[in-house]
Amino acid sequence: MTDWIPDDLGEGYEQLTIPLGADPDGEGSIDATLVRRTPPADTTGAVIYVHGFSDYFFQTELADFFTDRGFAFYALDLRKCGRSRHEGQTGHYVSDLAMYDAELGRALEVVKDETGGKPVVLAAHSTGGLILPLWLNRLNQKPGGVAAAGIVGMVLNSPWFDLQGKAWMRSVGTKAIAWVAKVKPTTPINLPPSNAYGSSLHVSAYGEWEFNTTYKPLDGFPVTFGWLTAIRRGHAELHKGLDVGIPSLVLRSSRTVFARTWNEAVDEADAVLDVKQIARWAGCLGGSLTSLPIEGAKHDVFISREGPRKAAYAAVDAWLHHTSLIS
Repeated sequence: MTDWIPDDLGEGYEQLTIPLGADPDGEGSIDATLVRRTPPADTTGAVIYVHGFSDYFFQTELADFFTDRGFAFYALDLRKCGRSRHEGQTGHYVSDLAMYDAELGRALEVVKDETGGKPVVLAAHSTGGLILPLWLNRLNQKPGGVAAAGIVGMVLNSPWFDLQGKAWMRSVGTKAIAWVAKVKPTTPINLPPSNAYGSSLHVSAYGEWEFNTTYKPLDGFPVTFGWLTAIRRGHAELHKGLDVGIPSLVLRSSRTVFARTWNEAVDEADAVLDVKQIARWAGCLGGSLTSLPIEGAKHDVFISREGPRKAAYAAVDAWLHHTSLIS
């Protein structure tokens, strides 16, 4: 690994490149990037955060929240995502979600080494909220399970638990996509363009957040046949029931409003996922579960407007105390 170097987020943030070798999907050499915030003087544990699709870590308020409660905060930009994407690579593409086990395991090793083996809480958003439970389920099948790995809790923010949209897309549509993926895995699916959610976030449009639009385009990265097939296999595995082995908190918006361009309703709803699906499948995680809607939240509840955002942080704070992850 290379050394920690300053991150573009500015003072108090550094990044570490995690080399992963040759890409199993044939797109050259791949890396992941671990970002850390300057930790508190006396840490009680650590947090590792994983982003969603067409996303990367920039949510410094989230880092501040956990740091203020004694956690050393780290965030992982997965291969071909955000800071980790190299020229010529298909943004966010992976043919099997289990491939992410490599960078997740390496990041966990770094964090445990830096914190002296302190307990680790995982946090994730959207697609990251599917990737982490699947990883934990695989860890739990090994000797000692997640307990041996030092992982003690998980916070999922609008996790992607099923394919939104019409019912036929979850049956015959999924089969058709998988068939095309066998011959054209990195070919984009012809979907209607939409910048409703991105425009609701960024300061250049209707939002209040600054972020790198190369890493997080307002209209998102193209969805490819191979990547969506990997996602649908992940959904099917989740729906059979997992055993993550730790207490989980699942947060979601109170309603969904799908739109292709911004309107005021997008500012107070999930414009990306169907929140009813999140509620329906949350129980498939296994273990102790708290599942809560946040009134007026956006898809990423932690970059919603101030009111819902405060409610989301209050819910996490209460859950951390309830599960004795903080005293």
